[in-house]
Amino acid sequence: MTGPESEGTQVRRAVCPGSFDPITNGHLDIISRASRLYDEVYVAVMINKSKKGLFEVEERIDLIREVTAEYENVRIEAFHGLLVDYCKQRDIPAIVKGLRAVSDFDYELQMAQMNIGLSGVETLFVPTNPTYSFLSSSLVKEVATWGGDVSHLVPPTVLEALNERLRKD
Repeated sequence: MTGPESEGTQVRRAVCPGSFDPITNGHLDIISRASRLYDEVYVAVMINKSKKGLFEVEERIDLIREVTAEYENVRIEAFHGLLVDYCKQRDIPAIVKGLRAVSDFDYELQMAQMNIGLSGVETLFVPTNPTYSFLSSSLVKEVATWGGDVSHLVPPTVLEALNERLRKD
């Protein structure tokens, strides 16, 4: 074996969770920054069976794989259930979350406190690049549905998939 584990050091792992329906440039910014801080970054695509997404989970995973291909230490997987269980199964001690505004912080702090209380998994908050402080997948979908230009908010392959999906619906 080669790499950090063969030398007796522990591999630093983190997870970036979300629905990523679709992945935006804001998501990519957080994933990119996490990939520079950790040896392995898991992008955990949340499966919510009670919520119908624009893209199926497998389609989201394919899009994320394509737009994160340059990051050799990023792995993409689907998950359902408690995020802390996902983390325990993969020996992931940290969750990396982007914060866009103070309004995000209230909810995310509660989740972080619950996660550490349940399992000891830490949450690290990364302030979002100001360019993306307003950005969400929901907003991208809404603007694109009404014919607005979202080309500066998502990677080109995601824009293409988004436009194709909205033409079908």
